[in-house]
Amino acid sequence: MTSLNSFGSIMTYAIELETRLRDYYKAAGNEERAKETDKRRQNLERVRRENVTEIKLEPIAGLHEDDYTLNLDDTSAAGQKAAEQIAARFYADTAPKINVREAQRALERCAKQHSENA
Repeated sequence: MTSLNSFGSIMTYAIELETRLRDYYKAAGNEERAKETDKRRQNLERVRRENVTEIKLEPIAGLHEDDYTLNLDDTSAAGQKAAEQIAARFYADTAPKINVREAQRALERCAKQHSENA
């Protein structure tokens, strides 16, 4: 189980998550959702870039990549809902653990958007 134990690892995972979801939605023929995920990815990259010097190097515990595994083979409506629910849970779990308020807000927005799509 890979641990999400720092600001950098969480933000990298979030960016990769949005990239995987973008590709998933493109394959499913849902261009609108693909654009939404790409916009979130770009925002997360900006937040990571702008806040990397602001972070405190406090370790983060209790988060593991395996807890947020997506089934990207199921492009049905139910599969898309499940992917959105997992993404929303990832962001809801990680946001409170980040010690930079702007990054926290970005993760909270992602959680809200994914919850609305679920």
